[in-house]
Amino acid sequence: MLKSRRGLLAAGLTAAVISTIGVVSTLNAGAEQIPDAVETAAAPADSASAEATADTTEAPALKPPTQLPWGERPRAIRTGRDGASSKSLKAAGLIAAEPDEESEEQAEEHAPKGRTSRNTFVKSERTNVVPPEPPATSPTSAPVTKPTVNYLYSVGSQAAVSDGAYATLTISKPTLDKSDYHSLAELAVQSGDGAQIVEVGWTVDRTVNGDDDPHLFVYHWVDKTSTCYNTCGFVQYSSNIAPGDVLAQDKTARFGIQYFNDAWWIAFDSEWVGYFPSKIWGDKFTKTGLVQVFGEVAAATPTPCTAMGNGRPADDTESSRISSVSYLNGPKPEMNIRATSDVYAVSKLSLRTFRYGGPGVC
Repeated sequence: MLKSRRGLLAAGLTAAVISTIGVVSTLNAGAEQIPDAVETAAAPADSASAEATADTTEAPALKPPTQLPWGERPRAIRTGRDGASSKSLKAAGLIAAEPDEESEEQAEEHAPKGRTSRNTFVKSERTNVVPPEPPATSPTSAPVTKPTVNYLYSVGSQAAVSDGAYATLTISKPTLDKSDYHSLAELAVQSGDGAQIVEVGWTVDRTVNGDDDPHLFVYHWVDKTSTCYNTCGFVQYSSNIAPGDVLAQDKTARFGIQYFNDAWWIAFDSEWVGYFPSKIWGDKFTKTGLVQVFGEVAAATPTPCTAMGNGRPADDTESSRISSVSYLNGPKPEMNIRATSDVYAVSKLSLRTFRYGGPGVC
């Protein structure tokens, strides 16, 4: 149980915890910016300030690029009160807030996570994790031991050697069925064989977050082995935004990943969030070979009632988008865009932008 996500992150957790959830996978071939804020550094800017805080927090060992992947200088994110909901953040014109203590107490780091590569994707797996009941519902009967998780994707991918990538994602609050695990959208940079991966995005996942709101998440894989959400070697840099924070619904924001200074850095909206040190991969993963952006549903059945994106069909002009995919020192974006099931669809708008998702089958 994760007792204090932000406390662990602020301490600069650096040990890579490579542990799985006991799965047997089946592979299937084929396949809005916030108002201006005063610019500030997220870590002590000089030796005097560093010494002043040395007793309470450990300054990150590494520094990020001076500009975000999309070319802007970092600005402090304006956040809401702790425990603010995604709906109230939207109404206040804010983008994020730290979760309340109750949700943090309920959160688990280890939970199912899907994976796609150039020609294959994880279709289903067995897991020891059982999704918790939605808030304010009566508990159901005991679940079957080791349930099967089914993964469904709407994805854009491209073999691309680069220093990283970024994209604009619609942050939504899809309806998550009580028997299902999560509904998310993400950007993933991978080695050419898909074995080494860094991910960032938003997710609705009661197991990981303890509620039904969208939250920022990071994740990584080592030699095709799953790790855990939001920690497992992630080093916090920002003092304003951290993995696990609640995000405003029905907003758009940029998400980015960039290799710099011996680390894979995570950017969100107008800040650098933190990084995964390259030593996690033995310093052998320093360039992308494959970039993917996708919506993902992890469900108890192959035909889930859970919504993907904002729940609107992909042919609806108001449906969720993944847009403006761009590479850092890489090729021109020309993504292969597709859906891996008949439950959710994609609507290609350009070689780097598509609408995706749907309400599920119910």
